This record gives sequence, structure tokens and C-alpha cells, in this order.
Amino acid sequence: MNTLPVLSGDWFEFRSLGDGLTLITEPHVIPLLRCNIWHIAGRDIDLVVDTGLGVSSLYQATRHLFGQRVAALATHVHLDHVGGHHEFGECWCHRLEAPGLRGADPDYTLADFDLRKVEIDVPGYETGGPALTALPAPDYELSAWQIRQATVTRELEDGDTIDLGNRHFEVLHLPGHSPGSIGLWEAKTGTLFSGDAIYDGPLLDNLHHSDRVAYARTMERLLSLPVNVVHAGHDPSFGRERLRELVRAYLERNASA
Repeated sequence: MNTLPVLSGDWFEFRSLGDGLTLITEPHVIPLLRCNIWHIAGRDIDLVVDTGLGVSSLYQATRHLFGQRVAALATHVHLDHVGGHHEFGECWCHRLEAPGLRGADPDYTLADFDLRKVEIDVPGYETGGPALTALPAPDYELSAWQIRQATVTRELEDGDTIDLGNRHFEVLHLPGHSPGSIGLWEAKTGTLFSGDAIYDGPLLDNLHHSDRVAYARTMERLLSLPVNVVHAGHDPSFGRERLRELVRAYLERNASA
């Protein structure tokens, strides 16, 4: 039986950052699973970078932002980043993650637990209770939640270009957290959408498909980028100096492990 309060307002929160960029969050999802969802408005196509946990319809809540065409991109296919991908007709991800998104495969998505009680030992994040602090509707059943299969229409590789008409991003393959983790690099503005390759919080490199050697190489690559701002998969955005601090801290921990 659900004992959580029922939300009386909207499930998603929207914050415009200017230049056609909107940050979308799910404030009633616990921090461990609360993904940053990014909407980038383009001249020819809009891009939604990651889609959250899939508790409530992202597509319906965000339609007011969309132009005539929209694609959902997954920086990787863990459950907190692809819950809403099945709602989009165009879905893009790295080639190595595509089978997991197509098949809603728990081996890729990590969606093999009950949202009624999340028990994952991640230092820096509190777990041990429900994944949500409120329900989106009175009849919502946490036990019925699942990641649904999505139609992957484009498999991405390192170096691919994502052309929105007025904005162009380079796909960076940033493995370590997961095999097919990617970032989006806009050289013109020094903007990086990093997914979970790096964010200002506890980084996870101990999952069953994580690779610390690859992660260290990813960190070295990030260190070489002339970044102005990083819009990450979790937690607040940050600039070049904070990026360097986070990278160096990870490399020091990795070297002593």
C-alpha cells in the first residue's frame, strides 16, 4: 500500500538558462536517481538530453517547449536517464548502449529493483527508502514502475556531429561509468553536456559494467577540453576550474585504489 503523499502540482520543474536551454528536473525523486534533463531548442530539431526516471510523462509535460521535430538522446541508458525515451519517436544513444535501450535490459539499465525501497550503497547519497518522496497521482503504484523499450533511430559514435541547424555538437565517447557513456561538446561556446561521466557529486565507477581504467582515460580527455561550462547528468552545472578539481580528485583516488 502506498503511504507517500500525492503531489498536488506538476511533477517536473523547469528552469530556463537562456540561449534556448532549459533544465528539467524531478524534485520528488531522491537525489541518487534525480537526473538533470536538458532541453536544447534548435532551429531544425530540438534535443532532449536524457529523460529521467519515467514516473510521469516527460513528453506531455514538455510539449510546450518543442519545435516541429524533437529527438531524445541518452548520455547512457541507466534507469534514471532513460525512463521517458519510449515516448519519443526519435531516440539516439551510443552504439554500445543501444541494445539495452531497445530491450529495456536491466543488465544495461540497472532497472532491477523495486522503487518502494531503494537499497544501494552509494557514499554521499541517502538510500534505504522509497525512490520518490511523493506520488504523481493517487492511483500510482510504485511496484508497477518499469523501464520500457524504446526505438533507437540513431546509434552514435565518437566524433559524430549532432546538427540542430543553429547549434552543432560533437559526440564524445566517455566510457568508464558505463561502456557507452557519451558527452556532447559544443566547441563554439565551450559547453559540455557530460551525462554521468562527470558531475559535482559522488562518481560511480564500481557498477558491474564500469571500467576504472577507461574512466581514468575519460578524465584525462575531459581535462584537455577548453571548457567554459559543464551541464552534467546530476547536481549543479560548473565551470572549468571545478572540472579540473573533480578530474584531479578522481585521478588521485583511482591511483591510490
